[in-house]
Amino acid sequence: MGEPAPPASFGRLERMVLAAVAALLALALFWLRGGLHPEAALERLARQSPELSVALADGRPTLVEFYADWCEACRAMAPAMESMERRHQGELDVVLLNVDNPRWQPQIDSYAVNGIPHLELFDRGGQRLGQVIGARTGDELESLSSALVAGSPLPLLAGSAPTSALEGESSAPQAIPIAPRSHG
Repeated sequence: MGEPAPPASFGRLERMVLAAVAALLALALFWLRGGLHPEAALERLARQSPELSVALADGRPTLVEFYADWCEACRAMAPAMESMERRHQGELDVVLLNVDNPRWQPQIDSYAVNGIPHLELFDRGGQRLGQVIGARTGDELESLSSALVAGSPLPLLAGSAPTSALEGESSAPQAIPIAPRSHG
C-alpha cells in the first residue's frame, strides 16, 4: 500500500492561513496609508477646485488661493476657506493653486506670488480686482467672498490691495510691491 492520503482538513487549514495573511497585509496597508483619518480640508478644497480658466470664464466671481501643502498658515486657514466655499456654492468659484506644482509657475509669476497664502480676487467677468496676502480669519474670508458675490467694493484688510493699470500698461495682472515674503 502507498502513502496515506492527507487529511481533508489540510486544504482548509492552508486556505485559512492564506486568508489570515492577506487580511493582515490589507490591514497593514490601510494603516500605512492613514487609516480612518479624514482627508484634511486643504486637500479636499484642492481636489474639488475647478480649473482656473473655467472659473474665470463661467460668470461667477472667483477667489484664487496660492498655497502649499507644507504651509501651516494655509492649513490653518483651510477650514474657514472650506466653510466659506460651502456658504457661497454656486455663487463663487474657489480655486486653489499649489505653488510647488510647476504647472502653475506662469500664474505665480504673473501675480507676483512671493508669500503664501496669497489670494487673488476676480469679478464675474474674470477681471482682477485685488489681492490679499497672508492668513485670513473666517470673518475676513466671509467679508471678501460676500463683497465678490454682491459686486461690492472689497473690504480693506491688512495685506490687501486693489489693482489698477498704470498709464500705458496692458490689462495684464499688476505686481503690487506690498507682498511680504513671510506667511503673514
